[in-house]
Amino acid sequence: MKVSLKKIERVLEEHAIICCYEVNDDIKSIVKYIKSTGTLISGYDEDRQKQIVLNDIYYIEAVDNKVFAYTSNNVYELKCKLYEFAEQYDKRHFFRCSKSCIVNLMKIESVQPFLNGRLSAVMLNKEELIISRQYVPLLKKTLLGEEI
Repeated sequence: MKVSLKKIERVLEEHAIICCYEVNDDIKSIVKYIKSTGTLISGYDEDRQKQIVLNDIYYIEAVDNKVFAYTSNNVYELKCKLYEFAEQYDKRHFFRCSKSCIVNLMKIESVQPFLNGRLSAVMLNKEELIISRQYVPLLKKTLLGEEI
């Protein structure tokens, strides 16, 4: 696939043009990723509400009936349920890796086998997440294009 970049003046609106033979899952994924780059969600740091760039989130975790978003430097509480976050954001960008955790696929540095059919995912910030064995086949298919 050929990629071209063109620098424009600040007075013009930034945009992306995708030329393709057909709109397949890969093209749809690229479009969703581009659209999500500026997406903001609300999170709470102590008692202050802050806007978080969706792509800055490494993973989302549910702990004691609360949902937290982890970025490289901070942890924010989200005022939604984990399943609501999972439904709202694309499965190719954010992936359910256990009953209590959703990982940003764009923030995974490496994946390696772990105990009992699970996987260990090392994030770009060097944190390690465990992928539950029930989610391993779907993750392999998503990341590697393998058949289940």
